[in-house]
Amino acid sequence: MRRSTVAAPDTTGLRRPRRLSGSLGLLAKIALLAVVDAIAVFAIMLLAAQGSWIVVAVVALVTVVVNAVYLVPGRFLPAKYLTPGLVLLGIFQVFVVLFSCYIAFTNYGFGHNSTKDDAISQLIQQSTSRVEDSPAYRVTVVENLSGLGLLVTDPDGDVSVGSAEQPLQRLDEGQVETEAGVAVAADGWTTLTTGQIVQRQSDIASLQVPFSDDLDDGFLVTADARNAYVFVSNLSYDEATDTLTDTDTGVVYVDGGEGAFVSPDGEELRPGWQVLVGFENFAYPFQSQAFGQALIGVTIWTFAFAAISVGLSFLLGLALAVTLNDPRLRGRNVYRVLAILPYAFPSFLSALVWLGLLNTEFGFVNQVLLGGAAVPWLSDPIIAKISVILVNVWLGFPYMFLVCTGALQSIPEEVTEAATVDGARGWAIFRLIKLPLLLVSIAPLLISSFAFNFNNFNIIYMLTRGGPRIGGIDENVGHTDLLITLVYKVAFAGQGADYGLASALAIIIFVIVAVISAISFRQTKALEDLN
Repeated sequence: MRRSTVAAPDTTGLRRPRRLSGSLGLLAKIALLAVVDAIAVFAIMLLAAQGSWIVVAVVALVTVVVNAVYLVPGRFLPAKYLTPGLVLLGIFQVFVVLFSCYIAFTNYGFGHNSTKDDAISQLIQQSTSRVEDSPAYRVTVVENLSGLGLLVTDPDGDVSVGSAEQPLQRLDEGQVETEAGVAVAADGWTTLTTGQIVQRQSDIASLQVPFSDDLDDGFLVTADARNAYVFVSNLSYDEATDTLTDTDTGVVYVDGGEGAFVSPDGEELRPGWQVLVGFENFAYPFQSQAFGQALIGVTIWTFAFAAISVGLSFLLGLALAVTLNDPRLRGRNVYRVLAILPYAFPSFLSALVWLGLLNTEFGFVNQVLLGGAAVPWLSDPIIAKISVILVNVWLGFPYMFLVCTGALQSIPEEVTEAATVDGARGWAIFRLIKLPLLLVSIAPLLISSFAFNFNNFNIIYMLTRGGPRIGGIDENVGHTDLLITLVYKVAFAGQGADYGLASALAIIIFVIVAVISAISFRQTKALEDLN
């Protein structure tokens, strides 16, 4: 009998691709970790140069943990999936919240956005005047990674180079290139061409290069990019007494303890520096009566705006949903499409369109619909509030229409039929059966809509910029300002940007919204029993 032999299958060809795939995956993982580590090392170097040692420690610890999670085989499997999300959460959420809380307890803002050493340097440099009979220093404008600098040839022929951040440093002959006895190029610096000098005239004219680390030794300043002259400051800093003295008037400025040098008569030098002020930003509305009253008015209006907008949008959306849910209505789909059109366009674009429509002099509403009337839709305090509410309802009712339509269609028809058999009629069925069941699913959405409108920045800022402005108050506060637009204007609009006060107000807004949401969600639990 013949013996049949079956050759063993060759598994070599099956294993090699797996090994190759595993090797490629390992190489990709190492390459990604190398990129992450390089970014982390670069960040650590920058933070260390600024003296932010706490942040340095956090970045280093996170980097070590990330490497351990992905390099240790067979362990931390859940962490491999969670780590990217946690890192991004920490950077874009936790850090932002913690930093905002920190800023709320400082005087950080216009004129107080740097360190004390930087403030002293700026004060000395901005109070300079030319020394009489100052010799001319031949200069060439140069540039490197740190910014603009001056390549200086002094009257004795010695060559040095410096910038606003780096005092003049002597150069050897082998480091410079000269023409007609004037240095025109230096190692590590790029000489600006005539065209570049013309384009950057203002930057060059404001450039002040100190002679040494002691700013009292003076600066070199050039107006024509060819000759520089000696300037000295009329402010002299005494490190022993921590004071600035005006050499022209003899006035001594001392550290007032609030991030600025102050004279005996209360004059404050700007810029100052950033310091901790405790709860001063939170107490400011109580200390400034005018601002406090305006803040109370803005808070009341914010609640009214959010509540009225949500209420009217819900009622209008619900009415449309009930009407267009009737199977006897012809062309329902066409009406539904028309009803959701405002929801299809970005809100800020729609707000800009309404801004044109409501223009007092040239708007379509006044000129066409009202026959040339001059109704101040956006400039009168009362009418402006009505206008922004109506526009916001126009933008918000399609969303309520959609969710109400979905909620109504999810209610079983058997419930309606049973109520009809029991003798109930249309309004009674809707009020006693459909509306409570509808609120079970709609109530959380109403709460989230209230929170959204509480911070509805777009509609207010695009239509009125928060105006018209409230008179009798130094801060830029308007009649239609919400708390969120007020925070924006305190932080970014106007000359006196105050990030500390804006952060404190932002924390107050967060607390208000969180408390209202918590209470509202607790109350909605009573509706769940209807299910």
